[in-house]
Amino acid sequence: MKTIPLILMGCGGVGCHLLQHIVSCRSLHSSQGLCLNVLGVSDSKSLVVTEDSSNKGLDDKFLMELCRVKRDGGSLSKLGDLGDCRLFSHPELQERILELASQLGGKTGLVFVDCSASSNTVAVLKQVVDLGCCIVMANKKPLTSTMEDFEKLYAYPRRIRHESTVGAGLPVIASLNRIISSGDPVHRIIGSLSGTLGYVMSEVEDGKPLSQVVRAAKSLGYTEPDPREDLGGMDVARKALILARILGQRINMDTIQIESLYPKEMGPDVMSVEDFMNSGLPLLDKDIQERVEKAASNGNVLRYVCVIEGSSCEVGIQELPKNSPLGRLRGSDNVLEIYTRCYTSQPLVIQGAGAGNDTTAAGVLADIVDIQDLFP
Repeated sequence: MKTIPLILMGCGGVGCHLLQHIVSCRSLHSSQGLCLNVLGVSDSKSLVVTEDSSNKGLDDKFLMELCRVKRDGGSLSKLGDLGDCRLFSHPELQERILELASQLGGKTGLVFVDCSASSNTVAVLKQVVDLGCCIVMANKKPLTSTMEDFEKLYAYPRRIRHESTVGAGLPVIASLNRIISSGDPVHRIIGSLSGTLGYVMSEVEDGKPLSQVVRAAKSLGYTEPDPREDLGGMDVARKALILARILGQRINMDTIQIESLYPKEMGPDVMSVEDFMNSGLPLLDKDIQERVEKAASNGNVLRYVCVIEGSSCEVGIQELPKNSPLGRLRGSDNVLEIYTRCYTSQPLVIQGAGAGNDTTAAGVLADIVDIQDLFP
């Protein structure tokens, strides 16, 4: 039986779904000669870790109780009977993580799984990768930090996986890496990488006002509590930056042209969420409707996409042919078109659910299993 020890950083929606997947797949993985050993779990304030990290991980029942506590809005410090586990808080938390990395990184191996949404994990990740550990990420922020941080994390490419940073569980990163490895030059990438904005643009295409569509998306749970976090385009820009850097572009976030669907005058520092939804959004309806009608008169549709071509990287609304893969997009799916020497007139198209805790966690689990050959 091959054992993969891991430490999970971040046990919110994606993290808890990952733990549930690990527990539910015990029988499957056992039949494949594989055991995922969860040595520790951390949130923003605490780390709970097994006392005997060399032999056993956290018990499955304990992991499920941990998920229950987190779903109820509690922190790890609210866990009851810790059994043979220990709880660490700041500043001991980081010290204990690095101690485990030092003990296991170069021996049995250790995987650090970042399912947080924090930019603070990059400092730890840079240190553990030097200690021989592997890194699996759903968190985009470490890879969209400085170019220096990106190169540090990618210093050992065989030991890093981050499929779920772009397109949740879709095989975007793996497909792109295979193309690059084959020597097939990538000329252009265009994609709708936000389920929220994909839904919004396909609905306004049917003539519905933007304000009505965004309200519906919010009620369906497609948007963040403040929809401006989606409408501003920053999440798409982070995904675009990761793809551009994989292609070899040495760029930072401030290099990317980002079109926001709302003006600065309606930003979070000016308007409350309630004011934006009730009085700000309706003011945007006319402009979007005019752009929709203009595109339709040309036989096209509007999509909110990232475009990576040559040395340029842009994020915003584009007018696209109605019969193209992106033009046919409906609902909250992600679609990515990759144009290369081999895929010139007909691009490689990757499409499917690109959001959701369950889908993202499944992508993370697949990444963990994918690096099993690095473990004794």
